[in-house]
Amino acid sequence: MCLGIAMKVVEINNDGMDGVVEAGGVKRHCFFHLVDDLKVGDYVIVHAGCAIEKMDEKSAMENMRLLEQVLTGESSES
Repeated sequence: MCLGIAMKVVEINNDGMDGVVEAGGVKRHCFFHLVDDLKVGDYVIVHAGCAIEKMDEKSAMENMRLLEQVLTGESSES
């Protein structure tokens, strides 16, 4: 099974080829060569250290909320 995580771009280096992404206070190095026109503040889906798709902020927040529920075992039926 593969899992892509929504993360926010916080730093761009090497003419946009890589940088740093963040989610839940965790920062990771990420390659950006598969996604065009990224800017700091954009959200991307990250898989195996590579940004594979750009996404809007609303979708990213929903993705992060659902992942948090899975990790904490919370039910969405509250």
